[in-house]
Amino acid sequence: MRFKTVTSPHVLADRSVGQVMRRVLYAMTPGIVALVWFFGWGVLINLALATVVALVAEAAVLTVRGKPLALYLGDYSAVTTAWLLAVALPPLAPWWLTTIGVVSAIVIAKHLYGGLGYNPFNPAMVGYVVLLISFPREMSAWLIPYGVGQPHALGLLDTLRIIMGGTGGITLDGLTGATPLDVLRTKLGLGLTVTEIRNSPVFGIVAGHGWEWATLGFLAGGLWLVFTRTAAWQIPVGMLGGLALIATIFHLVDPLRYAPPWFQVWSGAAIYGAFFIATDPVTASTTARGRLIYGAGIGVLVYIIRSFGGYPDGVAFAVLLMNIAAPTIDLYTQPRVFGARSG
Repeated sequence: MRFKTVTSPHVLADRSVGQVMRRVLYAMTPGIVALVWFFGWGVLINLALATVVALVAEAAVLTVRGKPLALYLGDYSAVTTAWLLAVALPPLAPWWLTTIGVVSAIVIAKHLYGGLGYNPFNPAMVGYVVLLISFPREMSAWLIPYGVGQPHALGLLDTLRIIMGGTGGITLDGLTGATPLDVLRTKLGLGLTVTEIRNSPVFGIVAGHGWEWATLGFLAGGLWLVFTRTAAWQIPVGMLGGLALIATIFHLVDPLRYAPPWFQVWSGAAIYGAFFIATDPVTASTTARGRLIYGAGIGVLVYIIRSFGGYPDGVAFAVLLMNIAAPTIDLYTQPRVFGARSG
């Protein structure tokens, strides 16, 4: 007879690290397909480049540390980190940008703390924040999604040429534009209302055109992770619930300035972050109540950064800040020991 335990770390024998990581990669596929459809070949090139760099960096550090290559390279943790970061990068991100981000994630955020299981911060988000702070212009140059205006249809070779450092006579200014959250933030600063701003063609049915379909893909994959118990349901529920709650409060106070909660939840990296980033079992809270608190904290911080901070989206910063709080949350939310008196 198997008893259900809620304190960490308990690993079932029939669920290896490699199996969990592969499930995460499978779950990302629907969202990636949508991103490729709306943003082109650059998404796949970023994924391939990030995977290669991650495996090379992982192998180099493992060799220096005297660890067996086959065992650690075969757990797919480096590939998962690479994919989580690559999906968040602009499709035409130069090769060196992807390389710096992946090396920062693998070498600094993961191995300098002792490797998988010892890192206090989510490696992919560390790499992303390093790039966002160091290279804000390159990180904001997202392609105009397919179906908005008349963006240039970049083929595989043209895309690869741009990523590797050449433009081939193509003017990038005509291909790239601000993200929906950036458009919202900028035009609110110019005095427009949320309703006026959302009439822009960059917005779709619920959120950003093209982005909302990618979000739907990540939601489907995320729900599958929860269904298979690969990811804890409390974290995405807490994060999306916290984001929706604070967005509802501000929207009710001033609907002309603050976007409705469904827009906030469906925009940017909220759903992607809730299911694929915040649920990292190493850096997140591990108790049932703690996961709800941890997720809610991320959701509230995301809204604060989006609405009052210096960046249009705040998932990466919110996750890293709550990574710091996770040990304290676990300390005060431990389940009662069986047989002990409560209170």
